[in-house]
Amino acid sequence: MGMTHHHYTARTFDLRGLHGISDKTLEMHFKLYEGYVKETNKLNDRIAEFLSDGKVDQEEMPAYSELTRRLGFEYNGMVLHELYFGNMMRGGSPDPARDSVFRQLAERGFGRYETWKADFTSIGSMRGVGWAVCLLDPRVGRITNHWVTLHEAGNVAGFVPILVMDVWEHAFLLDYPPAQRSKYIEAFFANTCWHTVEERLEASGAEVGPAHGDGQAQHAPH
Repeated sequence: MGMTHHHYTARTFDLRGLHGISDKTLEMHFKLYEGYVKETNKLNDRIAEFLSDGKVDQEEMPAYSELTRRLGFEYNGMVLHELYFGNMMRGGSPDPARDSVFRQLAERGFGRYETWKADFTSIGSMRGVGWAVCLLDPRVGRITNHWVTLHEAGNVAGFVPILVMDVWEHAFLLDYPPAQRSKYIEAFFANTCWHTVEERLEASGAEVGPAHGDGQAQHAPH
């Protein structure tokens, strides 16, 4: 019996009319995302062809290896875009509600929500292309902010993406020049759907206790 795998279908997101992020930018961005879905399916098909006889021959190994290494880039490109589009909405809010679980976690790990936001914003402002991602460690109920280079380098195994911001230049170049990335980050927060963030926290199953005001940022180096 041959190898079977799931074929992914590009999701649709109605994000027309966002504050500070144009419909033209989003239209281009959606097309880019669809490309990651297509490439993920194509790579899975190619890898399945190599495995159709139940083994990878020595002469097949170079091509097989290149396809397999590329798969992480395409898969993460697909998933991170879905998370990014999914945590934005028209009429979003720059900050979560004061009684939200997310704010509790931010205060637990960073002392103050504002410190968490300064850390996340600073990561998004770093030179280079990639992602700023707030991840939850479900084992201890802590959130940490991370820089993910390209799509795959920097993700932490077992951690759950809670808030995802794309800072590749294609996410904002039609609206802001590269030197004004900070304005794009402000626009991203103006459109944040904190309800989705809360849903992701709830779905993680992590226990969230009372916040600690010790002022110590608990996050991995980046």
